[in-house]
Amino acid sequence: MHFKPQSIRSSVRGCSCIFSNLRPAFYSTKEKQKKDDWCGVVGLEVHAQINSFSKLFSAASTDYGAPVNQNVSLFDAAFPGTLPVLNRKCVEAGVLTALALNCRLNPVSTFDRKHYFYSDLPAGYQITQQRSPLAQGGEMQFQVYTPGVHKEPYFRRVRIHQLQLEQDSGKSLHDPANSRSLIDLNRAGVPLMEIVFEPDLSDGEEAAALVKELMLILTSLNTCLCKMEEGGLRVDANVSVHKRGTPLGVRSEVKNIGSVRSVARAVNYEIQRQRAILQDGGRVTNETRAWDPEHNCTVSMRDKEEKQDYRFMPEPNLPPLHLDMKGTQAHSDMVDVAALAERLPELPDQARAR
Repeated sequence: MHFKPQSIRSSVRGCSCIFSNLRPAFYSTKEKQKKDDWCGVVGLEVHAQINSFSKLFSAASTDYGAPVNQNVSLFDAAFPGTLPVLNRKCVEAGVLTALALNCRLNPVSTFDRKHYFYSDLPAGYQITQQRSPLAQGGEMQFQVYTPGVHKEPYFRRVRIHQLQLEQDSGKSLHDPANSRSLIDLNRAGVPLMEIVFEPDLSDGEEAAALVKELMLILTSLNTCLCKMEEGGLRVDANVSVHKRGTPLGVRSEVKNIGSVRSVARAVNYEIQRQRAILQDGGRVTNETRAWDPEHNCTVSMRDKEEKQDYRFMPEPNLPPLHLDMKGTQAHSDMVDVAALAERLPELPDQARAR
């Protein structure tokens, strides 16, 4: 889920030259796919900042817009000897969201260390829930309709692979004029829910409609404010293209898409880009790309030809997270799932059905 920024401008020229014949990325690819028998396959990973006053493993504030490096605890800065303390409110927010998305809660989940080295991650690892997440399974149904693109609305159903809790990284602020990068750790440790969807979508309009519906659900639960302009909800899109009746193609991942409109444009552009490569007899590279909203194209960041080894290992400083599934209140520190289920508000689809 981490993002290693590079200078987008330096790569945009090559992008626009190679694919200058592509149509604008904001038109639907649905009709095009039907005509030439190409299929787009899209899976989203959504990183939603939990609406909490303090961070996931420290008491530091999550206030957006605070002066640089003000909301940083010793743990956030990875001082030796500091230990994580799990924020109960974040667990409750994750449970509420999982219930609303029809996920299967795991009575016991665990935390892992995901190792990678970058300047905005002081510890050299991110605490996440890769192997035994808070919840798995689940599905969402949502309506897809874009005026001028679709003749009539239709419903789409998408499966949810898992929902996990994890900490955010800091921010790298690049100063090209002085050839340096500055680090702001205010965001380091901010609580996230990562919601991983199965690749059940076919184009950018469906991806954007899914994100819109998810935002309505999260805001109705008050578990995420969904302020995409502040980075409160970020989307990664895994996109591949293949001919009908043939195996799935090689996928590319477009990272950290920052608006609903950009989700549609980035996915549609990437489908067009990959189709153009394949039609010319080329080979799609398994790589990570960034969306450049100024030039309406995706830009290569780094390739994944060699799978990165994050050296996942159990987080030794956090015990397994136990949930009280039946409301027995056997232990006061356990989150009561039954009580939270009673607090579920009316969800958007229920309101529309009234």
